[in-house]
Amino acid sequence: MRPDPGQVLHFSEDPTIERFLPHVAPTSTVGEPYVWAVGADRCPDYWFPRACPRAMAWRTPATTDADAERIIGLGCGDRVHAVEYGWLKAIMEVRLYAYRLPAEVFAPIGDPPHAVVARVPVEPLGPPEPVTDLLELHERAGIQLRVLGDLWPFWNEVTSSTLGFSGIRMRNARR
Repeated sequence: MRPDPGQVLHFSEDPTIERFLPHVAPTSTVGEPYVWAVGADRCPDYWFPRACPRAMAWRTPATTDADAERIIGLGCGDRVHAVEYGWLKAIMEVRLYAYRLPAEVFAPIGDPPHAVVARVPVEPLGPPEPVTDLLELHERAGIQLRVLGDLWPFWNEVTSSTLGFSGIRMRNARR
């Protein structure tokens, strides 16, 4: 599930949103109200239930072959996502929806950018589309999906490596 040209996506478990209003998310580290979305490159970060903790890593131009082999694996692609066993059932059962939004009202946020934001209300370009079989989406995209008992050792390796990385909802991971 990726946006078409001129679009960005917002993923949600709520299929009833008719208009996105800028707001400060309870989990946000920024105080300005935004409508959040992602471009094609970051869509896989959201192929999960909203509350699911996930640690993600990918090869970048600065990634060493040693780090890629050690963390991603030899011949295993350029990207890996990791979740905990306790979330596997939710990943397989969640009803996730993608809203297509007009890209022209969004601007990148973060350094490097990890999402796009709008400061004005945004109406979807059509009804939300069901995002089906999240495991299959990962497989088709060539993204390794690892299921671990504990995300923290993996996260510590990733964040001290030369790989690009992102952690979402890590506060929900086991301690």
